[in-house]
Amino acid sequence: MSRIFLIPGLGADTRVYNNIDLNGHEVICVDWIEPEKTDTLTVYAQKLIGHYHITPKSIVIGNSLGGMIAVEIAKIIPIEKAILISSIKTVDETPWYFSLLRVFPFYKPIPGKVFNSLDFLIKPFFGHMNEADAWLFKDMLKNASPTFLKWAMDAVLKWDNKIIPPNVIQITGDKDLIFSYKRIKGAIIVKGGTHIMIFEKAKEVNKILKRVLSK
Repeated sequence: MSRIFLIPGLGADTRVYNNIDLNGHEVICVDWIEPEKTDTLTVYAQKLIGHYHITPKSIVIGNSLGGMIAVEIAKIIPIEKAILISSIKTVDETPWYFSLLRVFPFYKPIPGKVFNSLDFLIKPFFGHMNEADAWLFKDMLKNASPTFLKWAMDAVLKWDNKIIPPNVIQITGDKDLIFSYKRIKGAIIVKGGTHIMIFEKAKEVNKILKRVLSK
């Protein structure tokens, strides 16, 4: 039985994995811990390793931001697998607007708590949600730590990783408006998958995970 650590995305918690079937494995849900303002994603990954006792025999699954952190964990310790869902593995896969936000970081003066109520601005980029998923998305964002949200936005934009550690598996959708599959190399593509395919394409994602985890 494998120990699988689940890391959610920005503005989310591990309820984002509600539709993911990992029966037969020991699953550990990773809740966000409060970062220091100066933490990089690398430093934060090291903190998660210590806090959750992630070992080299572990499997880490990360969604969106969680996938970037999974890459950083895999660079620090030789985990069995780092599985990225709707995420990126290097700075070369970041979207063009990241460069714009680095030059014009308009978000910095905005109080962190404001980000908790911006679901109406973010949701259109995530893809179609049914009523239950839309409620969950809003609730996760509403309950996220404002301090963490603001730190994570800055840390993601400053991420400059160019190293692809061994055993990284990437699953992405061809309709993802956040991280375009056209900028990503070597990923398993889910047809019609948006940035929230972990919800809407859970059946397809579960089939891929079952295949990947059996190897």
